[in-house]
Amino acid sequence: MNHTDAESKIKFLREELHRHNHNYYVLNSLEISDKEFDMMLKELEMLEKEFPEYYDSLSPTQRVGSDLTKGFEHVVHERPMMSLSNSYSIEEVDEWFERVRKSLEGESISIVGELKFDGTSISITYKNGRMVRAVTRGDGTQGDDVTANVKTIRSIPLQLQPGDWPDEFEIRGEILMPWEVFEKLNAERAYNEEALFANPRNAASGTLKMQDSREVAKRCLDARFYYMLSDDLKYDNHFDNMKAASRWGFKVSDAMRKMSSLSEVNEYINYWDKQRKELPVATDGLVFKVNSLRQQLNLGFTAKSPRWAIAFKFNPENACTRLRFVSFETGRMGIVTPVANLEPVLLSGTIVKRASLHNDDIIQELDIHEGDWLYVEKGGEIIPKITGVEISRREKDATKIKFVTKCPECGTELVRIYGDAAWCCPNHYGCRPQITGKIEHFCARRMMNIDGIGEETAELLFGCGMVEKIADLYDLTQERLESLDRVGAKTAKRIIDGIEASKSVPFERVVYALSIPNVGETTAKRLAMSVKTMDNLLEMSEESLTAIPDVGPVIAKCIYDYMHDPVNADIIRRLTEAGVRMSLSEDKMSPTGDALNGKIIVISGTFVHHSRDEYKEIIEREGGKNAGSISKKTSFVLAGDNMGPAKREKCEKLGIPMISEEEFLNMI
Repeated sequence: MNHTDAESKIKFLREELHRHNHNYYVLNSLEISDKEFDMMLKELEMLEKEFPEYYDSLSPTQRVGSDLTKGFEHVVHERPMMSLSNSYSIEEVDEWFERVRKSLEGESISIVGELKFDGTSISITYKNGRMVRAVTRGDGTQGDDVTANVKTIRSIPLQLQPGDWPDEFEIRGEILMPWEVFEKLNAERAYNEEALFANPRNAASGTLKMQDSREVAKRCLDARFYYMLSDDLKYDNHFDNMKAASRWGFKVSDAMRKMSSLSEVNEYINYWDKQRKELPVATDGLVFKVNSLRQQLNLGFTAKSPRWAIAFKFNPENACTRLRFVSFETGRMGIVTPVANLEPVLLSGTIVKRASLHNDDIIQELDIHEGDWLYVEKGGEIIPKITGVEISRREKDATKIKFVTKCPECGTELVRIYGDAAWCCPNHYGCRPQITGKIEHFCARRMMNIDGIGEETAELLFGCGMVEKIADLYDLTQERLESLDRVGAKTAKRIIDGIEASKSVPFERVVYALSIPNVGETTAKRLAMSVKTMDNLLEMSEESLTAIPDVGPVIAKCIYDYMHDPVNADIIRRLTEAGVRMSLSEDKMSPTGDALNGKIIVISGTFVHHSRDEYKEIIEREGGKNAGSISKKTSFVLAGDNMGPAKREKCEKLGIPMISEEEFLNMI
């Protein structure tokens, strides 16, 4: 066979095998026998071996995987992969629907209901109809490049079916392990006396992170896709885009349904609460999304989730099991948490051995005694919690569980946090889990991102006396680290490189990394954007702190007390001297322009080019001030489509200008 004939034959075989693969794994339809498929695949393998110049990384022959997969590269998501806010009743879905309706100011709304598949999230990019890259969700900002492993999943197209797909797009979904495969895998592991997987989600996640893609191929993973993103989508709504994705070769659930009323939503919930148990893959709820992409844009996002979607979790399973003992554990912020250690029980596909009791009030409310039989359920089918006691099974001489009075780690007398149910160890600078917890938190990816320092290494560094405060990290050297057990030259270099790189971490993440009580990620960002520099933060009074969004009197006192503690002040001084960034970057420090300098602006209606949240940020960056209501002081109203009649009437009455979206963009 000459080269021209070989190229033509290889192209024909690849197209046919892609088509048959789609028919079998996505459409559950057969045109040829397994033997005929295998014969075509072998012929293609022989031709590719004889004519290597026609190699293609997306050939059907590459689905068997390779033993050459190495460590996974971290990839920053072009668009963050956010989680969804959860609901557990039709009433909560109703409240979400009303919030959406109110935000869209009377527009008609179409809702899409979908199954919430219980797997591991994936984002796959396609260019010119070919798979380019597959990345895990990771922390939502960046994930692991697992393209080599995803290529082995036969229900995921390497080359799209003929269609009008965009030149480039991203599609998101869940990698799943079907129940049948999961049970077979666990049976094999039990026979080989290996640890069993707790549930299909964990099995799928663990499989996707295997270093040998040949082994991944053997696990028969599956996938379902639920969202598409591109600057050039064919349709202006989610439902039609996913139907198009199905035509192009993606496995999209046929349970997806359009709804326009809450009664339809309720029917959908009731139906799938029963029918989901018959599905071949695990689900843990439903998802409801606003169908219109324009409306999605205008609704925007909170710090953690989109406002245009909500997850509904099915009622959790529960079980009754015996309490073995209650342990008390001190956390990073000194809070002592009681934990119920249970006789193992299977719940929603997971073996449950421990469940948090949260605080002393919960123990007293449940009236828990030693050896009690406790009802345990999984909140959202993820986190185990104790919901009650089976008193009829209590032993007559059982002793009531009492909360400890001293820290279980350092023996310090506990104190009750004012206005809270928690007990706290006040020995913040001498209690091991508090110190190591702060070190681990400081080094984590969403904070300073110092690679190589997790829980175990933090314990090691504290145990040998090298790191007792987070500022001590910047005194470490590679030579000192290499002197420790379990720390080799490569690990030591990775840690030192991470410490050096952390000096350029944005100021808002530094604030979060400090472990200021009650200051989470969102509050840290608000705080940093408001104070701009650490020096300003150190000088602020409690009263001035309360003027910052998200900072009430309790949080203000926590921040003030933290900043005026001599130990913390010294830590901040040392971090500053080490070169850690203690102010906003220049581009965030000052407005991008002054087109709106001194103007007070109200936003109303829905928009095409940016969401309302994005317009609020633009206004601030251009020197303007956002206001929630119209008054005589209002400079103008940024008026989108469907602006409420009451606001329009008030503008006309007060003589307030109403500026269109296009006029506003020209203005800046």
